[in-house]
Amino acid sequence: MPRDPTATRTRIYAAAYTLFYRKGFQRTSLDDVAAKAGVTKRTLYYHVRSKDDLAGAMLAHQHGFVLQEMARWIGDAADAHKLVDQLFDSVARWAAQAGKGRWIGSGFTRMAMELADLPGHPARVATRRHKSEVQAELARRLAACRVRRPYDVAAQLQMLLEGAMALILIHGDVRYARLAAAAARKLI
Repeated sequence: MPRDPTATRTRIYAAAYTLFYRKGFQRTSLDDVAAKAGVTKRTLYYHVRSKDDLAGAMLAHQHGFVLQEMARWIGDAADAHKLVDQLFDSVARWAAQAGKGRWIGSGFTRMAMELADLPGHPARVATRRHKSEVQAELARRLAACRVRRPYDVAAQLQMLLEGAMALILIHGDVRYARLAAAAARKLI
């Protein structure tokens, strides 16, 4: 029976995301990814040309999942304050579910930070695209809530989100999500 290349590629991306997220890009080898995905290295190379390309493709694949999660978090909030509360409460729950000292933040941001000296790296390109599209979706939602200057406010919300996630990672305290939500409410 022939194998489904889409299912194999999805397994490879899932394995890469798990390993890059937990161990970091630099400390994860393609052998690690192949083993976790349950494929041979030859099969891995059939689907990706290099570890760098894998990182970019994996993040591009992860992008859709994250946008769906964000949409689920926000729900059908027609009020900007409710939108902000639901978004930051969801980040706090996400961090709390990992457990104190075990949450390691956004995989996109972690990858961009690890590859900070390589702005053209495929993973940095995928992260930049992802963060831009998250901001555009926030702006669209804010515009629907009749917020003035929705693109500027979306950029400010994104800065608060990124800052809250970084501080939760550093301090292990989900309270930063609630503090960021309070600041965000003042923007709208």
